[in-house]
Amino acid sequence: MSESATPGESRPLWQQVLDDLERRIASGDIVDRFPTDKELTEHYGVSRHTVREAVQRLRSRGLVDRHRGRGSFLNEAVLTQPLGGLYSLFRAVEEAGLEQRSEVLFLGTDRNERAAANLGLPPRAELVRLERIRYAGPEPLAVDETWLPADIGRSVLGADFSRAALYDVLSELSAVRLTAADETLTPVVPDQALIDTLQLAPGEGLLRVERLAASGDRPVEFRITLIRGQRFRYTSSWRADEGTGPTTAFVEAPGDR
Repeated sequence: MSESATPGESRPLWQQVLDDLERRIASGDIVDRFPTDKELTEHYGVSRHTVREAVQRLRSRGLVDRHRGRGSFLNEAVLTQPLGGLYSLFRAVEEAGLEQRSEVLFLGTDRNERAAANLGLPPRAELVRLERIRYAGPEPLAVDETWLPADIGRSVLGADFSRAALYDVLSELSAVRLTAADETLTPVVPDQALIDTLQLAPGEGLLRVERLAASGDRPVEFRITLIRGQRFRYTSSWRADEGTGPTTAFVEAPGDR
């Protein structure tokens, strides 16, 4: 990489450096200590100004921390969640040592045919909807929309969800405890409204997490979470002696037919 843009490459140099740094972080090429500006300048053959612009973007996303007199290090507070476990975003944020809070956009009764169908209810059934912007420290992390059957959800209508976990509130006010959940993860290209709401950097994508949770045999929660892909990481492991392997589905896009 040089100070002149790659032929046919319209992105600025700092963006090219940023993209490659993100690739190296994701692949494990960069771990623990982050390279100095001088090392990056020599590695990429660009100016210190270009390097600093790229690194500043990583810092603004919380991926890199600078410690005076010690240099820069990868931020271990990127949230990690094993696949196959029922997670609480509230707990994931707090366990990472970050302040958890939510901005409640809507809490009340509503109707939604798709949510009702997932909950095994008639299309016009009354539901309780909770919509929030979730924060990890000062930065927005996710947009979260949850649907509950009205007979369960009414118990939480007066709750303050600015710093409370939904599952804790449900357990306390309705005695509902989740016993199972199915999740589907889909990568999403955000529209401008989501870019503005979550303060996304150029090129930053989202994960769409759909969850259907049950208490016993009854579906009690349908949730859609749009979460910043660069601040939240799912992991998975499998052992041949632990039964059948993980299930993978390929969804054919309309243009692929």
